[in-house]
Amino acid sequence: MKQVHTEHAPLPAGYYAQGVTHRGLLYVSGQLPIVPAQPPAGVASAVVPIDQQTRQALANVKAIVEAAGASLSSVIKTTVYVSDVALWPDVNSAYATFFEEHAANHRPARAVVPCKTLHFGYQIEIEAVTVLPEPSA
Repeated sequence: MKQVHTEHAPLPAGYYAQGVTHRGLLYVSGQLPIVPAQPPAGVASAVVPIDQQTRQALANVKAIVEAAGASLSSVIKTTVYVSDVALWPDVNSAYATFFEEHAANHRPARAVVPCKTLHFGYQIEIEAVTVLPEPSA
């Protein structure tokens, strides 16, 4: 196993790695919509529209995936935690647009988990599993 680290995604605020590789897969820890190198927005994050929060969380996932040498088109599964299922249409639209723009319409498997509260008052958190490229000989 190997930890993945990048300055282009928020640094872990707890005892976890941004990502961990194992047997050809990358497991990306849940990413909140935190802008790297900035402190979390706290409860004020609820005033940031959910589509912007979705894009930022996905940008953080993308940065970690790329730091491991893969791309968004290699993501095989995401789990999306959202604070209110009523936000789902806007989340789904921003998610689809992000993958269309950055991964040529790639559609990974996905689970959506409505939950009441996320850290720092954010409305979304996204984790991912990615296939790593084969090592070159």
